[in-house]
Amino acid sequence: MKTRLFYFVLPFMLSASLASAQSTDMDRTSFAVLGGVNFQNLNGKDSDGGKLENDLIIGFHAGVNAQIPIAPGFFFQPGLLFSTKGAKATNSLFTTNYKLSYVELPLNLVYKGLLGDGAIMIGFGPYVAYGIGGKTITEGGAVKLETDVEFQNEVEILDPIAVTYIRPLDAGGNIFVGYEMASGLFIQLNTQLGMLKVNPEDKRVPGDQSIVKHTGFGASAGFRF
Repeated sequence: MKTRLFYFVLPFMLSASLASAQSTDMDRTSFAVLGGVNFQNLNGKDSDGGKLENDLIIGFHAGVNAQIPIAPGFFFQPGLLFSTKGAKATNSLFTTNYKLSYVELPLNLVYKGLLGDGAIMIGFGPYVAYGIGGKTITEGGAVKLETDVEFQNEVEILDPIAVTYIRPLDAGGNIFVGYEMASGLFIQLNTQLGMLKVNPEDKRVPGDQSIVKHTGFGASAGFRF
């Protein structure tokens, strides 16, 4: 009878032990490398107050993060990423791709709950980003024009017209969900909403009503160790 009881209880003991080991392993400071694809846009209003009708552009992100336990199942997850953003604008004559590069600092609060052999992740928090480079590529027929983006907070009256100007500082919010395996491999789906106006004050345009903000979503994969 004792032998039968032992074999009946053994699986539950092993399961509890495995869950305890996973929980203990999660409740420690860890680090990760990650990368993935971005689908980004520039939304808002043009100088006349009309809605911008831009299309998504595909980019990427890559970087690292730390995961610091703050309460059972909850973590603070700061990171540092290189991320590309932008949009595609099309009219009857030309198509212009805005390709912008940022160094980005996400500061997320993450909940992780055991699920199967791994853990489901739900995270949210602010991000701050700083523009470090960019180009606009305009094409139409046999014409192709490529210019560098200038990062500045104001556009003066005598500044060149054929240049795209962007404010260097961006900030907003992140939300993501994902799954992390016991091995440390993880995948997640991300969405991002810019809160700051990234187009500078343009003194060349009287009564300028333009408001341009970053929005986007994407997918990431990485490894935590």
